[in-house]
Amino acid sequence: MNIMFVLIPVGLVLLAVAIGAFFWAVRSGQYDDLDSPATRVLTDDDRRPDPDA
Repeated sequence: MNIMFVLIPVGLVLLAVAIGAFFWAVRSGQYDDLDSPATRVLTDDDRRPDPDA
């Protein structure tokens, strides 16, 4: 029963950290553009330029 006095506050602190991280991510713009990173992979050009040209 004494462990409950430790686990409940630890759980609440972890919950507060998770909520804080979520709101930080939303405020910093992490979820603004969800489509272009997926298409950027398809249009990425990893070819090296020809050194003789």
